[in-house]
Amino acid sequence: MRQKLVKIHAVAATCALLMITVFFFSTLISELSGNQQYIVTAKSYIFYAIWLLIPTMAVAGITGNKLAPKANGAILGAKKKRMPFIALNGLVVLIPSAVYLKFLALNESFDTAFYIVQSIELIAGFTNITLMSLNLRDGLKIRNQKK
Repeated sequence: MRQKLVKIHAVAATCALLMITVFFFSTLISELSGNQQYIVTAKSYIFYAIWLLIPTMAVAGITGNKLAPKANGAILGAKKKRMPFIALNGLVVLIPSAVYLKFLALNESFDTAFYIVQSIELIAGFTNITLMSLNLRDGLKIRNQKK
């Protein structure tokens, strides 16, 4: 059962990291293109995809907690300390930003508010990519130690 939980955790966490990375780079590419239709498309796809990301992140968090409920060691402790920030960043910054940016993009409101929120979203997204990448690295260290 534990091995199955480990696989579910690894797949969910990796999928979540990949989705956030795709969101980040699709935003950058669409913005750098200067094409407003690309921006609208990117913001729309991100908006719809976050509803897949949310349960994926939840599965990663729940399985991680089940695998190491009382872990305080160096590697697991570091992973567990990052997770609340990753979740809070997603729930408080990234999801509301995605919703608001889609609304603004569909209404072609590419004004100061759009670019301020877009900048905040990119910083928060990069932060989560970094923290989740550290968690992936630490998960691989744990896996390799057990071999």
